[in-house]
Amino acid sequence: MKPQSIGRALGIGLRVAGRIAGEHLAAGTQAAASQTVPAVQASDAEARAAQGRAVGQVAGKTTRGVARGIGGFLRPFRRVGGIIWLEVAGVFFFLPVVVFGPTLWKTRMSWAQGPDHGKFLLAAGIVLLFLYLSATSFLRARRR
Repeated sequence: MKPQSIGRALGIGLRVAGRIAGEHLAAGTQAAASQTVPAVQASDAEARAAQGRAVGQVAGKTTRGVARGIGGFLRPFRRVGGIIWLEVAGVFFFLPVVVFGPTLWKTRMSWAQGPDHGKFLLAAGIVLLFLYLSATSFLRARRR
């Protein structure tokens, strides 16, 4: 992704998040102001409970709006973060290959039979498994 595209996406995401948050805050204050409980029909405890519910609903709507705005702002970073995560995982999967590679090389003459046959097979299995995991992690990162 080009730097201009990233900047444009961040700017648009920030503007959308601000607009959504502003709309939800404005709608919440209008809804709270329009909801009144007549004093004749309800006692003070019921009126306070109704007012508490109205305030809670406004807070819930505001929280959802802010969460949607932040989610829109962070959406471009999700792709880049996933790629970096796969590459870091690939590096960590490659570490056992580096550690067990010399053991595999030293015991290569015992591959069919010999004193280090078991050690060779174990090292070969570990090297092959982690080499596969490392390579597929890098390939998946490249496809994204």
